[in-house]
Amino acid sequence: MEELGRDPARYDPERIRDVLLARFQGTSWAHAKSLATSMRTYLGFLASSGACPSSLVDAVPSAPAWRLDRLPRFLPAEAIDRVIACCDVAKPVGVRDRAILLLLARLALRAGDIVQLRLADIDWRNALIKVCGKSRRQVALPLPQEVGDAILAYVEHARPRVPQQAVFLRSRAPYRPFASSNAVTDLVVHALKRAGLNEARPQGAYLFRHSAATRLVRSGVPLEAVGALLRHRSTDTTAIYAKVGRPMLLEVAQPWIGDRP
Repeated sequence: MEELGRDPARYDPERIRDVLLARFQGTSWAHAKSLATSMRTYLGFLASSGACPSSLVDAVPSAPAWRLDRLPRFLPAEAIDRVIACCDVAKPVGVRDRAILLLLARLALRAGDIVQLRLADIDWRNALIKVCGKSRRQVALPLPQEVGDAILAYVEHARPRVPQQAVFLRSRAPYRPFASSNAVTDLVVHALKRAGLNEARPQGAYLFRHSAATRLVRSGVPLEAVGALLRHRSTDTTAIYAKVGRPMLLEVAQPWIGDRP
């Protein structure tokens, strides 16, 4: 208000843009978007009472946002393996956490998939595991030997003997299924801290999902196959991982104008 002035009749497009653009400097995209929205709302209110022209609303600049402008955050395979190795399998909770982390790391499951997983969803004979995900569309994924062994070790030796169908249960009584995906997120956060990766972002199951997808793309796996593992309904959703395949991108990159031959 101090920068705009107290008299709305004196507002003009140049003043509005100068005030906002000055505040956009050094701030996040989300904050810049919030500032622009607040300005439009304020000017719309003034225009409705005749205090300023309604055309000033159109003078508010938008916070720029480009689709797929950021690289997905991930951990290298060595760091993922270190996190998994930090689970204390001498304790039941460590056996459980190791099985969950392997599911996140090898099958790129979401935290919600872990919560919803039931004993009947595991086809031991055919080495398959069924998950639904966001779309509620059930998909059967191959169950790697390492992951299957970890789940079996938990079910046979560490899982509480209670009549619950959920695969993973709380480690303390009452032995119930996880209340929400937040429990899995907390589990991952603690595992990252044990491995000394406190600065890793995002701090949750999605870090493992992004890391798995990145590893596959960099190994030369086609985006269609990566999308099938991630259970994306559209290849556009998987397209963000195309940017992490740097060796492949270098093969198609054109020389910059003005570069010397």
